[in-house]
Amino acid sequence: MSNAQSKKRIAIFGSTGSIGSQALEVIQANPGLFSVEVLTAQTSDDLLIRQAQHFKPNIVVIGEEKKYEKVRDALSGLPIKVFAGEKALEEVAAMDIYDMMLAAIVGFAGLRPTLCAVERGKAVALANKETLVVAGDIVMRKALENRSPVIPVDSEHSAIFQCLIGETRNRIEKIILTASGGPFLGKKPNFLVNVKRDHALQHPNWNMGAKITIDSATLMNKGLEMIEAKWLFNLRPEQVQVVIHPQSIIHSMVQFEDGSIKAQMGLPDMKLPIQYALGFPLRMANEFPRYDFRKPNTLTFEEPDTKTFRNLSLATEALFKGGNLPCVLNAANEIAVFAFLRNRIGFLDMTDLVERTMQHVPFIERPSLEEYFESDGEARNFAASLIKL
Repeated sequence: MSNAQSKKRIAIFGSTGSIGSQALEVIQANPGLFSVEVLTAQTSDDLLIRQAQHFKPNIVVIGEEKKYEKVRDALSGLPIKVFAGEKALEEVAAMDIYDMMLAAIVGFAGLRPTLCAVERGKAVALANKETLVVAGDIVMRKALENRSPVIPVDSEHSAIFQCLIGETRNRIEKIILTASGGPFLGKKPNFLVNVKRDHALQHPNWNMGAKITIDSATLMNKGLEMIEAKWLFNLRPEQVQVVIHPQSIIHSMVQFEDGSIKAQMGLPDMKLPIQYALGFPLRMANEFPRYDFRKPNTLTFEEPDTKTFRNLSLATEALFKGGNLPCVLNAANEIAVFAFLRNRIGFLDMTDLVERTMQHVPFIERPSLEEYFESDGEARNFAASLIKL
């Protein structure tokens, strides 16, 4: 087998975001192991062009169709096929030109391309938690049917995944997802009512995109992770626990039925779980900073304040009730975060908007894929109607 054939061919869906950009750094550091076959972006045409010029993928897709000509013309001298639009994302995801998809499109938009990859039996490095929040039952069933490995990229789910290696015969008692608590840990509603966009984007430990940073500040991110964990690891809702761990050194833990707990630890750096997912089952050497036990650092744990950060309670309700409720929760939250980032609603208004939408959209116990899409659309429309222009 030639060197080119032995490389793992990677398709990065959402290459211009935080996860996609860091994945390209990992790939650049390991040129003998990976090749970039597909790069996609929704609107960031300039960065997509620069990435394509450097990595020379087989195919590039720009989601926003009006930017197609600019991207095509910029790459015209290179052997790169350029496509545009939502449909193109699905068609490229269904092509047999890559070995692993890094699913890094933010939000609900990542669902259809990920489903296309799973239906073709492709390995999926999943960085888009909303895909499983919205339709985890359908996605994981199709992954099982098509023998499509789903390897989590989220640091918490990667930690659980790593802790479960070699434990297939041992029953899980519960998993413990750690949360940093975000930038407003310990704050009360009288403080949060005045929080503005720029303040909420200052995460103490992690360098992430705007959407996930706001979700971390409201604890919605942890709520979405609880729902994702249920599907990824085939758990009952009561087996999923959240604990606040401000230092972000323990990324999550698994407690087995004998009471033993396994934890995965390391400095907070998203490149580590990205590299692990891309290289799985191999661990690859790197120059990332290491945690040093010789330098004293107290690791602390506490219960989340769900009275102040009610998003976690709403997500827990969606986790236990199931059906289309997690889909509705996610859709309303995407609208809420979008509005907050544009200074249209306040920090605490986001939770109220999600709660009212969950109460408004009719509950469906066993939704079809089409019903998930309908629930998503209805939730978005209702949530948007609550935002005062």
